[in-house]
Amino acid sequence: MAYFVSEELMNRKMLCVMAAAAALLGGCKKPETAGRKLAGDAGPTVKFSYTLTVEGKQVDSSVGKEPLTATLGSGEIIPGLEDALAGMKAGEKRNVVVPPEKGYGAYREAGVQKVPKTSFKDSARLKPGMVVSGKSNGQPFQAMVREISEKEITLDLNHPLAGKTLNFDIEVLSVQPAGS
Repeated sequence: MAYFVSEELMNRKMLCVMAAAAALLGGCKKPETAGRKLAGDAGPTVKFSYTLTVEGKQVDSSVGKEPLTATLGSGEIIPGLEDALAGMKAGEKRNVVVPPEKGYGAYREAGVQKVPKTSFKDSARLKPGMVVSGKSNGQPFQAMVREISEKEITLDLNHPLAGKTLNFDIEVLSVQPAGS
């Protein structure tokens, strides 16, 4: 007896088999690997040490201190560093160059503001290079004092590393799979 299967039924069965295979294979990921996350999903939690240099000078380091722990996909760390950590395993080391657009963004001249000295309660204590904190429209901010004149204070609201290429030496210490 011969069986005849319609093309529509055959396509539906093939789709079901392909969907099942994709579901099975999609779930097969080594737990010790910092894999990519899906949009809206929290990824693995990665503990790592790092040394950050900018223009040949060390800016920050966790070496000899508490390592940094971040959940990939949560926005806890800059995108360029997160991209580099994705797929790394415990014990793996890597040098990562992060351009400004994947770090703290471009330096924006619009982020430099002149404000009246009278805006500060104790403007006499301010010096160029100091970081000040405040609120604007109910939102907290930090700014670097760039210049002080007789009547105005020039504040730079850009992140101190905006516009800079960041060089990280990273070592992954552990990777915890998402949801564990």
